Amino acid sequence: MKKKFNTTGLCVPDMHYMADISRQISEIRLLVDEGCYFTINRARQYGKTTTLAALAKILSDDYLVINLDFQAFGSSSFENENKFSLAFASCFLDELDTDKIQSQGITALKELSSIIIANNNTLGLMQLFKYLRTICIFSKKPVVLIADEVDSAADSQAFIDFLSQLRYYYLKKIKDGTAVFQSVILASVYNIKNLKSKIRPDEKHTSNSPWNIATDFNTDMAFNIKEIMGMIEEYDTDCHIGMDICEISGLIYDYTSGYPFLVSKLCKILDEYIAGSTTFPDKKSAWTKKGFLEAVKILLEEPNTLSDSLINKLEDYPELRYILNDLLFKGKEIVYVIGIRSIEMALMFGFVKKSGNNIVIANRIFETLLYNLFLAAPEMQQDIIFNAALQDKNQFIYNGHLDMELVLKKFITHFNEIYGEKGEKFLEDDGRRYFLLYLKPIINGSGNYYIESQTRNMRRTDIIVDYNGEQFIIEMKIWHGNEYNARGERQLLDYLDYYKLDKGYMLSFNFNKKKESGIKEIVLNSKTIIEAVV
Repeated sequence: MKKKFNTTGLCVPDMHYMADISRQISEIRLLVDEGCYFTINRARQYGKTTTLAALAKILSDDYLVINLDFQAFGSSSFENENKFSLAFASCFLDELDTDKIQSQGITALKELSSIIIANNNTLGLMQLFKYLRTICIFSKKPVVLIADEVDSAADSQAFIDFLSQLRYYYLKKIKDGTAVFQSVILASVYNIKNLKSKIRPDEKHTSNSPWNIATDFNTDMAFNIKEIMGMIEEYDTDCHIGMDICEISGLIYDYTSGYPFLVSKLCKILDEYIAGSTTFPDKKSAWTKKGFLEAVKILLEEPNTLSDSLINKLEDYPELRYILNDLLFKGKEIVYVIGIRSIEMALMFGFVKKSGNNIVIANRIFETLLYNLFLAAPEMQQDIIFNAALQDKNQFIYNGHLDMELVLKKFITHFNEIYGEKGEKFLEDDGRRYFLLYLKPIINGSGNYYIESQTRNMRRTDIIVDYNGEQFIIEMKIWHGNEYNARGERQLLDYLDYYKLDKGYMLSFNFNKKKESGIKEIVLNSKTIIEAVV
């Protein structure tokens, strides 16, 4: 059977093209061998289920692995201790290989089975763990418990009590060597250490920390460029394409930062939608930079499960909008501080990642998705400058080429007319937002843009615009004098060299009342720079 790129559910090596995750598995294996209890907290569609399945297969040589999915329990199973215990015991026994249990443990196994079969019986957590302890003690191999999708139990007191039992036996193992499980791995989006549960009749929420025994999980589950290259190389060999594997893998990594779903989704679009289209009649023409940029455009335009999840989180947690707005439009450097709710949620849901001491948007795809979402807000699209761009947009395109110099000229005219009397604070906080708002309807449908992360700050931001296979670099900055401007010109030249371009653009927001607004062209090191001042 021909392999495919998979973006739904479990990835299977024999069926799907997959990045090599042996690095991740090796690091997790070390924690299991050390007897650690830990949680794999990662955002939606970050490869948790696939990683756990591969891990279970690797561990099976030395351990008896019980691999559960809490979604299989059903919502009613979390209503109380008895229902949870029965559901857990039933799923546990379904996964248990009885041939791996010594005769001394079979009696406990049969008794637990009979309790499950008899609908009128009750099973408390204390009784459940006594059975589990006996079964595990007489297992021929140490038992490892893996539980996926434990978010399903996030509002369950029974689950809190289950974690308390795990904690009790973990401490007992340290004290006297009595173990139930060699290792416990819980996979979720939400951080179980900070789990909040309704535990009182008056509906008040309280924080519980029965999982304070958990070891920190620091494995980077994002794919690195080498891991992406391995997947692309296998596909290229199977399909006899002869693509530039290094270039394509580099583009995929640059845009996704190795986010597993995004990596596979872009590859799937290239393979199934781009290749064979009118513009890209075969796989060789599709798996090029131009084809890749078309795939990015499709990914950003079409809804998918990941983008839907991100958008829902913004609706559920309005405070996320404020921190993301500061990162996207104001260029603020936000230092990671533990315990700040908005920062912790932005990390947990995958909007941002840590970079040194700061947080930054997780990848270019998310960044552009968020820009598009924020700029599509009704209050934005009702703005005068957005409507001006709609009226102007046809004059910027000639024979399929974008006239970026004219875009800057018209933006300056409109901006000065509409916002010329606004103060310095407005220009600094909102100037770049309004340029993107003006740019969006002009390139919409045929192009995309993203912000170069290395230049994102309160003084300077570089926009990279992709339009019909052409790239434009526009440096937006706050004017801080001629010396700073000259330094910006030199930095722009470096980017032009990197992108192999001969022309670049600068857009400066100048607070000086004696400024000379307009556009000029300069030539530096055989490169042309169009400088625009608002």
